[in-house]
Amino acid sequence: MLVVAVIVVTAGVALVWTPFDPISVDVSARWLPPGWPHLLGTDASGRDILSLLMAGTRTTVFVAVGSGIIATVIGIALAALGALTARWLRESVAVLVDILIAFPVLIIATMIAAVWGRSLWVVIWAVGIGFGVSIARVTRPELRRVLHADFVLAARASGLTPAQTLWRHLLPNVAPVFIVQLSWAMAVAVLAEAGLSYLGFGASVTEPSWGLLLSDLQKYIGVHPLSVIWPGLAITVTVLGLNLLGDGLREATDPTLSRGRRRGHGGERAHVPGVVA
Repeated sequence: MLVVAVIVVTAGVALVWTPFDPISVDVSARWLPPGWPHLLGTDASGRDILSLLMAGTRTTVFVAVGSGIIATVIGIALAALGALTARWLRESVAVLVDILIAFPVLIIATMIAAVWGRSLWVVIWAVGIGFGVSIARVTRPELRRVLHADFVLAARASGLTPAQTLWRHLLPNVAPVFIVQLSWAMAVAVLAEAGLSYLGFGASVTEPSWGLLLSDLQKYIGVHPLSVIWPGLAITVTVLGLNLLGDGLREATDPTLSRGRRRGHGGERAHVPGVVA
């Protein structure tokens, strides 16, 4: 949570302030080493690397959140159709999901970018659709399992509509699985944006991006290797933070894991042969 919070706060600050203009070119300040006032140095165009990283954080958060929202809507809709509707519709949705999941997210994004041009929205929609299908495939069996539980059958017998049953009883019980998939989708969105921008299919040249910065700096890796570390480190830490956050939220929301922790802390000590308690 701390890592993700730092990323989000940095993106918010970068909306109103960065140490220097991230797109301002100053040839006289090319390749300045880390120090004051350029804490991480400058690049081949004299741009402040710290300012570029801060501005790129805005792009990263925008892509991650946008992809997460689209994946959530598509995933819940397909999972609900595949679990709560008539048999012929459930089977049709299952076939559709199996077909769509066969296409890797990055290939989908590359094909869309080849037709519509480079744009962050290409990355957002490609990752959102790709992982929305993945979320639906993982969540649908869980919904079907919970659907036959006694408390769900009682809720349906009391007159709740399928939508009310889904919202009140089904989704809360599949939340742990859903959260992990969603955090993974957001982490992959960060990697996809960086990778596609690096290849020239993601962010445009006027939009600060960690992938674009990495692409610009790697050309000079033999002369200024330290400069390449910063965007790569930012991408790695962000993806790691999102994955760890998803695992932590799963442990916090999964009742079985919570009971296991309580038993481990407050229950009887396990007896291990040869060890004196």
